Amino acid sequence: MSKGNLLYAQSGGVTAVINTTACAVIETARKHKAQIGRVYAARNGILGVLREELIDTGLEDKKAIAALRHTPGGAFGSCRYKLKSIEESRAQYERLIAVFKAHNIRYFLYNGGNDSADTALKISQIGAAMNYPIACIGVPKTVDNDLPVTDCSPGFGSVAKYTAISMREAALDVASMCSSSTKVFVMEVMGRHAGWIAAAAGLAARKPGDAPHIILFPEVPFDEEAFLRKVKETVERYGYCCVAVSEGVKQRNGQFLSEVGTVDAFGHSQLGGVGPLIAQLVHAKLGYKFHWAVADYLQRSARHIASKVDAEHAYAVGKAAVEFALAGQNAVMPVITRVADEPYRWIVESAPLDKIANREKKLPRRFLTKDGFGITPSARAYLEPLIRGEDYPPYDKATGLPKYAELDNKLIRKKLPAYIVDKK
Repeated sequence: MSKGNLLYAQSGGVTAVINTTACAVIETARKHKAQIGRVYAARNGILGVLREELIDTGLEDKKAIAALRHTPGGAFGSCRYKLKSIEESRAQYERLIAVFKAHNIRYFLYNGGNDSADTALKISQIGAAMNYPIACIGVPKTVDNDLPVTDCSPGFGSVAKYTAISMREAALDVASMCSSSTKVFVMEVMGRHAGWIAAAAGLAARKPGDAPHIILFPEVPFDEEAFLRKVKETVERYGYCCVAVSEGVKQRNGQFLSEVGTVDAFGHSQLGGVGPLIAQLVHAKLGYKFHWAVADYLQRSARHIASKVDAEHAYAVGKAAVEFALAGQNAVMPVITRVADEPYRWIVESAPLDKIANREKKLPRRFLTKDGFGITPSARAYLEPLIRGEDYPPYDKATGLPKYAELDNKLIRKKLPAYIVDKK
């Protein structure tokens, strides 16, 4: 492939380390000037590509790009926008190729989860169909840890660390007040179909009696009677009960406990908050005083307590994505392969996008205790290495706050007619 420009874009919900991957992509691409001309970033993911809103990262200095490594959020803007099939929306794909042609983009790196892998795969296919050579690489990212093939997803280790620490700290608070105040604490975490984050809360428990006493997983249908019995037994034995609940907990008929009847841009059911629902159930049936918390954006943006291993994963896949593209690979994703648990060792390998796109990896049954309310030693062996080490951002001595990257994000001049994106 002749020398061309590289385009990087971020997609879906951001993580504490997605910008670490962005840093790796840009820093690595800058080292290959013989093959890569300009390094662009799309503003707001695939929407920015369709609108021809491309940021010239070459106008940012080295220090600003380096600072991305410890900055949360999505530095170039992300989006939730799912492209339809090529047959349904060929005009959109032709528009993407037109943008690539107009700016000599020969390498496209899409940093996201399952749906983003599908987008990268389809673009590689339409590129081939239209005789426009372009290397499309899906770059893994998701706090849900539900991407198949890869051992873990960059972004998960940090949210897992945040979840385990938050549960442990909140449990100490509840335990200190339970004799005269709160008896039950419920913490809701992300995870629509896969309970990896909820499982991570289980790392807080080091010995019998430690919180969380109960974990509710999407993979285990909610049994109200068994749950309330477990809560009552726990309070009577330890004086309090801490519960970690995944947002995607379902009833036996498969319906989400907290489904509100609407869907998001990807067609996923909108969930209305299962944490307060579970807490209210406990109060109504058992009468215990309660508190609940929904970690929500805090869990995925907590760069101040990111996992070092997770940050290393995030940088490694960004670097590998550029290297795979330059090596002529197409429609692939750099994935993490675990070599050993103790000591933890891993490598990055290449996997085809058609083995990843639109597929979900759920918790294996061997990771769940027999009663379905906790994690097993096998789960702990898998999870613990992923939260090890700290990767603190630098702090400003005057303000006491972290110092994060501030980019100019200057757009390049458009060459094509304006394009209106249908968001329906």
